[in-house]
Amino acid sequence: MKTTFHGVSEQANARFSGRYAATRTKRFTLFVAVLTSLAAAPMVYPVTTYAADAAAIQPRDGWYNKALVDYDFVRQNVSIPPKKGVMIIDSRPAARQYDVGHIPGAINIPDSQFDKLVGKLPADKAALLLFYCGGLECMLSHNSAFKAEKLGYSNIKVYPAGSPDWKAKGAQMSVSAAYIKKLMEEKAAYLLVDARPKRLADKGMIPTAINISESEFDKHVDKLPADKATPLIYYCGGLECVLSDKSAEKARKLGYTNVLTYPPGYPEWETLYGAPAPVGAAAGVSGGATAAALVPGKEKGTVTVASFEKVWKENPGSLMLVDVRDPKEFAAGTIKGAVNIPINELEKKIATLPTDKPVVFICGTGARSGEAYDTARMLGGKAQVAFLDAEIKFNADGTYSMVEHK
Repeated sequence: MKTTFHGVSEQANARFSGRYAATRTKRFTLFVAVLTSLAAAPMVYPVTTYAADAAAIQPRDGWYNKALVDYDFVRQNVSIPPKKGVMIIDSRPAARQYDVGHIPGAINIPDSQFDKLVGKLPADKAALLLFYCGGLECMLSHNSAFKAEKLGYSNIKVYPAGSPDWKAKGAQMSVSAAYIKKLMEEKAAYLLVDARPKRLADKGMIPTAINISESEFDKHVDKLPADKATPLIYYCGGLECVLSDKSAEKARKLGYTNVLTYPPGYPEWETLYGAPAPVGAAAGVSGGATAAALVPGKEKGTVTVASFEKVWKENPGSLMLVDVRDPKEFAAGTIKGAVNIPINELEKKIATLPTDKPVVFICGTGARSGEAYDTARMLGGKAQVAFLDAEIKFNADGTYSMVEHK
């Protein structure tokens, strides 16, 4: 018998090697099978109170570290109508931050005024209070959370990434009544849309608004501005009304990039600023005019420069100013707050003119504005139209000089 390593026979050594190889092959096959099954199985993550983003944030000194939450947690608690038992609180200053953009349904309690506004907090100390402010470097929400805890509230969370994170993720942003009022006073470029049914909008709308009911959105997309970067602000009948949210979502799907909502809507506006002025009558202005006191000029359809300038200075939201010159002329300079509808496009856009306040046409000499007035009258629309028969010099900064034709 031939011997091999350590005196073991060649035959025995071969049998041992064969068994070892077979065992190794089986183990390898089993290992591959296990890996394959793991790869095929869905990944299951443990369910935790707070999602991954919050866990990844490293708590900092001075933070309210007891309950940090992330975007996903906040998103689950943002709702119009607001979720019962949940209060979302923006701790930032009002005018420069909260008013211009906040999480829908959030109330504003600036940390600097917390003690004065503590009455806004719910009576139920077990209610979920969700504080946020201006991002990871902002301490206001944490400061307010500590103050709420001292008052006995037991279910407090802080969203440290705050408003910048919410906006960066493409979530809906809302604005306040004060911000809309500021846009009106500054004659800024924006479109305010009442998403309620026409029968409700006809009873009263926020000044400068047009009515595009949510149910007829698709029929009136031509009323939306051509420039999809134009701010669109939707509102309806208050925090229990979902029509503005639905309309805003439709506008975003059309490619509009600056779509905002005003959730408290018309009920809050009426409480804060009163109902819009009723429609009255004024000779010389087609269809009547508001109590804005536009005074008819010498020529039919005109209004005096003096009355226009008074109204435009004191209550610009009470009328719509339409520059009927070409887009190139308009871009070079116009009266701040005017919208551009070139005279050759007026006929197809006549339905976009509001019917609840006067529309005043302007151009550089009164020629095209007068033609716009005649066109609107000829088409028989319900818009209250007038024009300025004047020489107007437009400046690039929105200022102007105006001399009425005698």
